[in-house]
Amino acid sequence: MALKPEPTAPFHSVQYALRVLDTVSKHGTGVTDTQISRETGLPTGHLAPLLLTLRREGYVEQVSDGAYVIGASLLLLGSGAARRQALENKLQQILDRLRDSVGAAVYISRYVDGEIRVTQYADGPHTPAVNEWVDFRSAAHASAIGKCLLTQLDQNGRRDHLSRHKIARLTSRTITSEKVLFSKLDSQPATVPVLDLQEYAVGTVCAAVPLTAGSSAGCLALSLPIEHAHRLRAAADTLNRRAAPVLLSLAL
Repeated sequence: MALKPEPTAPFHSVQYALRVLDTVSKHGTGVTDTQISRETGLPTGHLAPLLLTLRREGYVEQVSDGAYVIGASLLLLGSGAARRQALENKLQQILDRLRDSVGAAVYISRYVDGEIRVTQYADGPHTPAVNEWVDFRSAAHASAIGKCLLTQLDQNGRRDHLSRHKIARLTSRTITSEKVLFSKLDSQPATVPVLDLQEYAVGTVCAAVPLTAGSSAGCLALSLPIEHAHRLRAAADTLNRRAAPVLLSLAL
């Protein structure tokens, strides 16, 4: 005689899954399966296949150290302010890991309504953010962020921006000729990071790579103090290689 399935089993499975998702969402920087088991009360034998299913469906993700974080599918279930906050939190986690990977402060910037906006960044005691001594909106011609965003605009868009934010000499290395600036922007390979070698601020070097999500111009950037300038190109290459997860988060 065949055994009948326990009618409450599917409901128990859903309860267990929700309990796991709730635990993972409480730990923004990641949580191990051991800690999930401890907090949910689920034995590891039941937890392992459940985590595998949740990973396969995109509700959780496993990061490089083996910890679990919330996945894109869970983020997409939300709406409105809650969804936006969840996406920001997810992007911040990615930026924090990228900061630690490249050993530099990292930034997300967008070109919105004709202005440069740094929307999120990750810094730390050993990876200080650049001192914004001149508003980035007025320093597109000098900063790596600004130049990277300008490369994504057409000639009219660039001229419109510079008509509102006049080119000014910020350091002895700043380009002050619109003709020279546009020539450099036109010759910038799309796959090569844009560099700022003390053009925006004395004592700081920066790099930026484009992030184009839809029709919006954006970029991912990093900054280093001048004493770490020897690491700039290697860090910029790493930034370029790790840009895909950031772009994915922006596109969600």
